[in-house]
Amino acid sequence: SDLLKSKTIGTSLVFKVGDKEVPSFRMIERHYFRDKLLKSYDFTLGFCMPNSTNTWEVIYTLPEMDPELEKEILENPLESKSDSFYFVGDKMVMHNKAEYSYS
Repeated sequence: SDLLKSKTIGTSLVFKVGDKEVPSFRMIERHYFRDKLLKSYDFTLGFCMPNSTNTWEVIYTLPEMDPELEKEILENPLESKSDSFYFVGDKMVMHNKAEYSYS
């Protein structure tokens, strides 16, 4: 897959804030293949106003991929997974799990 050869990828997250301000919004994302951590990302977005809609664009720098590992990933769809943890201040407000197929 060409995605596995990319140096960077970008994503966009749109979210709404309720009646209370968000002093700090943080996302920690971990990517695994067969339970082996490939890369961990930690992003922080500052203050978010109450009753606002926000767009958060993130650029991921991808690790250089060993050709044998890339082959294994392509041959084993859905064994690539991620955990994303979202925090407001020090409180986790959401945990999301995903599986990926690059074939």
